Amino acid sequence: MKKQRKKYTQEFKEEAVKLITEQGYRVTEAARNLGINENMLGRWKRELEEGGEGASGLQGGTVMQAELKRLRKENKRLKMEREILKKAAAFFAKETS
Repeated sequence: MKKQRKKYTQEFKEEAVKLITEQGYRVTEAARNLGINENMLGRWKRELEEGGEGASGLQGGTVMQAELKRLRKENKRLKMEREILKKAAAFFAKETS
């Protein structure tokens, strides 16, 4: 019987690489903690740094593009929170007058 390959999401791959690039883990240490092969983690890191599509399925997701996507999502959330606070402030201003 053929063993099924595990598929990892783009987000998982990026977060795994961040362990190495941003948090200072060694490839072997991060791979062991995540339960993945260290060669695979090293390949994900190279592919993200090069910004190209690789055999592992990193779809042109450079580190900068991933960060931009994350920041846009956070910006949208913060704008929504600001609007909610504006409405709440207006509501409570009416209540106290």
